Amino acid sequence: MNNPRDASSVPASKAPRTRRAGAAQELRFVEDYLPALLAQASHLISSEFHKVAREQGFSVSEWRVMASLAGGTAISIGRLAQIAVMKQPTVTRLLDRMSTKGHVERLPHESDRRITLVRITDEGERTVGHLMELAREHEHRVLEPFGLPSAEALKDTLRRMIELHERAPDAADDNEPDDLV
Repeated sequence: MNNPRDASSVPASKAPRTRRAGAAQELRFVEDYLPALLAQASHLISSEFHKVAREQGFSVSEWRVMASLAGGTAISIGRLAQIAVMKQPTVTRLLDRMSTKGHVERLPHESDRRITLVRITDEGERTVGHLMELAREHEHRVLEPFGLPSAEALKDTLRRMIELHERAPDAADDNEPDDLV
């Protein structure tokens, strides 16, 4: 049969993938499917740090926006939504609240009146600075078992994947961060 949903039409793998060395148990699809692995790892590792962010008085969304803007130049709200993995209307509402607190400011685009830029303020940088230090400490604990060379190689690979697969904010169909497959 040519129906890909029919298991008999899918060629069997030559060697079973295993969970760990010496185990003969085959992996489930999502245990060997890159998008699922990335989503699961991101969810687990991010959830650990989100507890810290909330303890420091930040919502997860505030943390994502502040971290995305910190140390950089002004970017469009659409681009910010893409980087922070949030829907643009949600980012816009959040920016309203954060602007009132003095953490971010909106700026007009030089040549395109349709685009609004946003940047973090000095106050915003000071506010998120300690949390970013805590994030780096968390990252270090997460990556330490793999060693620095492997950790840097992983981050380089992920940056390259993002670069190769990145789409313009208006071309993105859905910015749901919890998509596994």
